[in-house]
Amino acid sequence: MDYTTPLILLSTLWLLLLTISTLTRSRRRLPPGPRPYPVIGNIPQLGAKPHLSLTSLAKSHGPIISLQLGRTTTVVISSPALAQKVLQKQDQAFYMRAVPDAARPLGHNRVSIVWAQSPAKFRSLRKLCNSQLFTAQRLDASQELRRLKVQQLLDYVDRSCDDRLAVEIGAAAFTTSLNLLSTTFFSTDLASYSSDESHEFKDFVWGIMEETGKPNVSDFFPALRFVDPQRVFRRARVCFEGMLRHFDRLIDQRLNNSERTEKKRESDREDVLDAMLRIVDEEGSELDRNHMIHLLLDLFIAGTDTTSSTLEWAMAELLHNPAKLEKAKGELVQVMGTNSSIEESDIASLPYIQAVVKETLRLHPPAPLLLPHKAMMDVEIDGYTIPENTRVLVNLWAIHRDEKLWPEPDSFLPERFLDDGKLSVDLIKGHGFELLPFGAGRRICPGMPLAHRMVHLMLASLLHKFDWKLENGMMAEDMDMGDKFGITLQKTVPLRAVPLRI
Repeated sequence: MDYTTPLILLSTLWLLLLTISTLTRSRRRLPPGPRPYPVIGNIPQLGAKPHLSLTSLAKSHGPIISLQLGRTTTVVISSPALAQKVLQKQDQAFYMRAVPDAARPLGHNRVSIVWAQSPAKFRSLRKLCNSQLFTAQRLDASQELRRLKVQQLLDYVDRSCDDRLAVEIGAAAFTTSLNLLSTTFFSTDLASYSSDESHEFKDFVWGIMEETGKPNVSDFFPALRFVDPQRVFRRARVCFEGMLRHFDRLIDQRLNNSERTEKKRESDREDVLDAMLRIVDEEGSELDRNHMIHLLLDLFIAGTDTTSSTLEWAMAELLHNPAKLEKAKGELVQVMGTNSSIEESDIASLPYIQAVVKETLRLHPPAPLLLPHKAMMDVEIDGYTIPENTRVLVNLWAIHRDEKLWPEPDSFLPERFLDDGKLSVDLIKGHGFELLPFGAGRRICPGMPLAHRMVHLMLASLLHKFDWKLENGMMAEDMDMGDKFGITLQKTVPLRAVPLRI
């Protein structure tokens, strides 16, 4: 068979498409970027750790770059000024999400507060979070519950002292965060520190984070979604089903126990599940049970993984920098003494502990590329056109490690957030765009106030009650501080440390 004619036709077609693409790119003035390969575009340049690859590309091409990833145009933002334009000044055009295929199992993207494509649906879910879940009154009222859960963590660590066992910091923090949320929402713990339930839930959460964050051929070539060539959708679906199964069971138990539910309502001591069921039952409510279980999924993923991984990174950085660890412990002894327990109200008197958390979030932001935004129309930024439906990423990793903004950007220096021993201006809430680990604008993480309280309380309590050393006599300089990429960054090697009673 003569292949000459088809090859000539394909080559001609490719040259035509490339010419059209080049002319279109020139006419629209897309941001600069590396030259794409035929068909696949810039996919090979993402690598296994896109946050690092994109940071390197920004150094070569500038703080706003465009990539052609298969059939998907992606713009990457790597400066505070441009991040502010996307997330705040022009967020009307960018606040919707570009949904990865891994977020679509069971229709999650249609009813999720994280991935919702309907502005009305997003507003309803956001209003529910702001009015029922993360109000200052509810958070203040649940202080005792957080204190109890942290005390359970300390009791677990104390038992590990008796048995001379190392503690896997991230796993222990995950169980604490999981039980805090489950008790807040369902008035019951979902796991114990020695049970398989916590490990199973953690596997589900990280599975969703990993599959949603990794480069996926189905996202670059939407026509391949029905094939799922990397099996990303199928693996994500298993994790979604596992978590939703837990929530369905708990809701069924509550609905079948009508007497208990009615008693809680009458006594005005309803938990979050009672409040959500009441809202769903209201006439004219825009929310139903399906919205409820998917909202629970979003909140449990965000509330467990980011809190536990931030605590693990904070402990890892302190053990990796013994002088900083001693400074943090010295502040605790000076302010708190040796016998008292840490309360949330004490955190304001511990500026160095707060600086440690800030520096941890700078070096290890919970979502190094944030979650992808989508241009809802053609938008002009800095003289460049970002076309409608373009995926937009904000590279926090690049911003947080920009040497023009942060001296010694790769070093762990909590002191950079202190001014004469006092905490400097608070940049963490999305107002200062040099540091925005929880995002900014309409899509800022709704659970930030709870995560902020829990990380500080757990870290201060663990440092106050125990000394810590690395397992098997490992030296600080021998620690593996590498990370593995997903929506969030996890330590490649989980931190295991041996607690010692003070």
